[in-house]
Amino acid sequence: MELSAALHAFHFLRPAWLLALPPLWGLVLWLARRRAGEGSWSRLIDPELFTALRLEGGSGVARASPWPWLALAWTLALLALAGPSWQQDVATGYRAPAAWVLVLDLSPSMAAADLTPDRVTRARYALDDLLGAARDARVGLVVFSDEPYTVSPLTEDVATVRALLPPLAPEIMPSAGDNLAPALRQAGQLLQQAGARDERVILLSDGFADPAAAFSAAEQLKSHGVRLSVVGVGTRGGAPLRAAGGGFAQDAQGQTAMTHLDVDRLQQLAAAGGGDYVDLADLPRLIGRLQIRGERADGAAATQDIHIEHWRDSGVWLLPLLLLLAAALSRRGWL
Repeated sequence: MELSAALHAFHFLRPAWLLALPPLWGLVLWLARRRAGEGSWSRLIDPELFTALRLEGGSGVARASPWPWLALAWTLALLALAGPSWQQDVATGYRAPAAWVLVLDLSPSMAAADLTPDRVTRARYALDDLLGAARDARVGLVVFSDEPYTVSPLTEDVATVRALLPPLAPEIMPSAGDNLAPALRQAGQLLQQAGARDERVILLSDGFADPAAAFSAAEQLKSHGVRLSVVGVGTRGGAPLRAAGGGFAQDAQGQTAMTHLDVDRLQQLAAAGGGDYVDLADLPRLIGRLQIRGERADGAAATQDIHIEHWRDSGVWLLPLLLLLAAALSRRGWL
């Protein structure tokens, strides 16, 4: 039964090499006929004397013809190159996990206290929830104000990323600002080498100051297969904007400056990036969508019955016999 199965599975991994067999056999036949005439001597010497002269070393034994052995050696070489195979090796498949880059807004407005205790603290709690939902996804973290900074490249060590969250606040940024586009581009660069089946950028922000550039960066991510989801942090009613030195900032009219959650602009950004927008209170809904999509991706791969075939190349077992033939053919006077 095993022999029958092996014969049924027998095939060549590189069958194109077999096309060289007929030309090589023809070459051997031509060489044999050419050498059989021994040039013009057979026409000049008497046949009986010519036969005696061809005896090897006067021992009375005619030299064996090397041409069948040469044809056999070339045949074995081509069979080895063609890769005969009838057994499969067990191959472990690898499927790249999902890759998420979390982008956190650390502009001065994130210190507003319209959420308890403030926006940035609630955003860190949301990041912790997202990290808990990442499962086998690789996760990276980028923060931004006027410039972006990579806190963590893509990693499967979610615990390390979680340990980096507590210090994140607007006060640690070297300069104030609210430019989102460079942060989205930096997130895209982190994902370029990920090779993941599901690439996402998840932004937590209350708004941004560069809408044209940010929308363009979101569309570029979408064109590369990266979805941008947005979590709005804050309230529509807003809160006073805190000043860097303490107290509240004032506008040009001397009034207390207010900061509001820019829902409309954040929704437009999510639409440009091909993802979802949710308020912070609806974060569980976004997490549920992310997990459902991940399960669908896994289920689709399972129903396709994807498997990796790795046939063992058995041509190597012909090499010892080929070496023996080559050694025999190298005898002096054969060729």
